[in-house]
Amino acid sequence: MNEEMVRKYFLSKFGAIEDIPFNIPVPVFKIGDKMFGLINIHEADRLSINVKYPKDKIYDLRSVFKEIKPGYHMNKDNWNTVYLDGDLEEDFIEELIDISYDLVFKSLPKKKQKEIMEDKNERHFKGGEDFNLSTFYNTI
Repeated sequence: MNEEMVRKYFLSKFGAIEDIPFNIPVPVFKIGDKMFGLINIHEADRLSINVKYPKDKIYDLRSVFKEIKPGYHMNKDNWNTVYLDGDLEEDFIEELIDISYDLVFKSLPKKKQKEIMEDKNERHFKGGEDFNLSTFYNTI
């Protein structure tokens, strides 16, 4: 998975935005003003991302996959650095991004979650970029 592919996947998550909040050009991906991932730039020769993972399983994940390390410049109990140049399958990397997104979304205040979901539903019915015919039929 290259940088553009991973960026597109981060941004494919509903309500995700890309931001550069630091003094260095680190692409950060947020939902509801909370970070759920970033693309690291600290190693020019190795592409990696930081994503959240459930605290009770994070150490098990690191013990199984050599490409997954404690989160670079992050809380090591909640964040992993995932190197994209190893043996991890694209689907697995996407699943890690999904888990991170879900963890952060669920941590948002209920009001913010509702706003995001209402915006998502409104876009479906207006035929916005997220419109999906099967989803539309399942809602009527």
